[in-house]
Amino acid sequence: MAEKFRVMFAGLEAGVDQAQATEQLAAKLKTTTDKVATLFEHKPLFAPSEQDKALKQAKLLASVGIKAKLQPINQAATSNQSSNTDAQTKEREERIFDALDYITSSLIRLEEKLDDLEQRLPELENNSVADSDDSWQEDDLLLEDELTEPVKKRSNTLLYSLIAMVIVLLIILGVVELFPELFSFLES
Repeated sequence: MAEKFRVMFAGLEAGVDQAQATEQLAAKLKTTTDKVATLFEHKPLFAPSEQDKALKQAKLLASVGIKAKLQPINQAATSNQSSNTDAQTKEREERIFDALDYITSSLIRLEEKLDDLEQRLPELENNSVADSDDSWQEDDLLLEDELTEPVKKRSNTLLYSLIAMVIVLLIILGVVELFPELFSFLES
């Protein structure tokens, strides 16, 4: 892996105004002056890059009167950061696995409780079936009376009145839409 460099602010050339240099650099980079101003606070303006590209960036800064220096990026620091992210990823995965384990064990416990309830259910059903077998003989059957009664016909007057009301409202709406000048007195 090639060594990376970062272009950092080193100073201004004699006779160069910081505001003017900021505006010129922002115009060349087509970015905001606020972003360019961070360079003067010793914050990087460009991402770390290879030496050739970093030299070109330094020449660009020199063209507007800004002195720059190349700062090598320590590969050990980046590998340390990557090992930190690896540790965080492993920790997150462990937490996920712990949560999945907890959910699985909870599901197993629920399944065991359901099995226990299913085993108890036949006993309860047998008791309730025996009680219901005895109770049907004591009830009087009124089924014969219900079958001999004639079926009552419903009155459709409510349905017909609703249909008629809807038709009347649609006719009124059609007249209002077709002839709005007839109902202009309602608007005033």
